[in-house]
Amino acid sequence: MVTIHPTAVVDPAARLGANVSIGPYAVIGPNVVLGDGVTVQSHVVIDGRTTIGAGTTIYPFASIGLPPQDLKYKGEASVLEIGANCIIREHVTVNPGTEGGGMVTRVGDKVMLAIGSHVAHDCLIGNGCLVMNHVLLGGHVVIGDYAVLGGGSAVHQFVRIGKHAMIGGLSGVENDVIPYGTVMGNRARLEGLNILGMKRRGFGREDIHAVRNAYKMLFLDAAQGVMAERVVAVEQTYGSAEAVRDILDFIGGNSSRALCRPATDGHQATEGDAA
Repeated sequence: MVTIHPTAVVDPAARLGANVSIGPYAVIGPNVVLGDGVTVQSHVVIDGRTTIGAGTTIYPFASIGLPPQDLKYKGEASVLEIGANCIIREHVTVNPGTEGGGMVTRVGDKVMLAIGSHVAHDCLIGNGCLVMNHVLLGGHVVIGDYAVLGGGSAVHQFVRIGKHAMIGGLSGVENDVIPYGTVMGNRARLEGLNILGMKRRGFGREDIHAVRNAYKMLFLDAAQGVMAERVVAVEQTYGSAEAVRDILDFIGGNSSRALCRPATDGHQATEGDAA
């Protein structure tokens, strides 16, 4: 059974799953697909070639799937894919992809996009991520599973944020953030590891120990040589640990951005238990 408020405007071509609920004054475009159990509250606009997974809830005044804020966009048939059981709060904006970025913006399952957050064109967000109030994601940003972005943070276009990373509130992130890393600051610097986040996700003592030691070798021990030499040393010593492997693969991945590192002004980076 589908429930549509009499004041909602739903294009007849839109595809609605079972038990979809659409609230007052919502507008649903012709190329929209809503999975089973999706709830669209009042005054939401969903347009474009947008697919929303089962069980997702969208709160008032969200704008989903409208054309991207990219002057190079010429109306190409790009898409937006949002996963299952997501929470999309008030005033969130999510734009579809562009020809210059793979034609797709994708948000994984069980993602929370909190009030006022913006997901620009061609972003790829993994599963279980928390994107808090008024976070701004530039185009082509890639975020790994279970990353947490604190309120008011802003991420430069083309930046990669690794899985289980923690971005401190109000941080400006210009460079890639390693998996399990914690960054913060006006121009964000690597501050340590998201140990508390790892514990919450079920990582054991051995995994955490390996990641801590690998972090020290990569970022805190000048005796290990340049970064390429440090990577080799970590690979030889801790490369069999899955979490360390995630970091090494991330560092070796393709990117147009530099790697976010600890501050070099004499401040000693810490391995704080970031929330």
